[in-house]
Amino acid sequence: MKPTITAFATSPDRGQGMARDMPVRWAFEEVGQPYDVRLVSFAEMKQPAHLAHQPFGQIPSYEEGDLSLFESGAIVFHIAQGHTGLLPEDAKARARAITWMFAALSTIEPVITEWETPEYFEQDKPWFQERRAILGDRVRKRLRALSARLGDAEWLDGGFSAGDLVMVQVLRRLTGSGLLEEFPNLAAYVARGEARPAFKRAFAAQRAVFEAQAG
Repeated sequence: MKPTITAFATSPDRGQGMARDMPVRWAFEEVGQPYDVRLVSFAEMKQPAHLAHQPFGQIPSYEEGDLSLFESGAIVFHIAQGHTGLLPEDAKARARAITWMFAALSTIEPVITEWETPEYFEQDKPWFQERRAILGDRVRKRLRALSARLGDAEWLDGGFSAGDLVMVQVLRRLTGSGLLEEFPNLAAYVARGEARPAFKRAFAAQRAVFEAQAG
């Protein structure tokens, strides 16, 4: 039985690969696991049928037999645990890869999300520019530490892992902002992730949903 995930029927990011199903699709592609997608509208996301699998009315959810999961990071972790290719066999290296997954979602993404929020909801406020600058500096602080840790390495800890997959996807939220480009090794790191064939397949699959809507 192929697992089924849910994704937006109407793509808010216009097919840029930023929606939360993207890292899950990417993980499936990395391990060679076929999957099905059930598209849901914003209205359907708030209905009992979807809430039974995703109690917060978001995407993605994951269904496989009697197993139901939510939260993209947890789903990627589940996929990585059940297949070879995304977590090292060595126990210590495996633990470090999992740590980087948590770091991406708990340390890096929150400051990026906080920096993004005023752009959508506070542009008309007199303090918008000042607040935006303060939040941008917070992002830079995290990126500076991450850049120092990565150095001239290709990936965060040896070979590519689920930690890199999640981190690259989080950093992609800064696309077009100019912040990532202030740290050339991080920009190159993201570019390496985006160059992976599995990423390209996942991006194309998500992009196809938007193109179908637009067409």
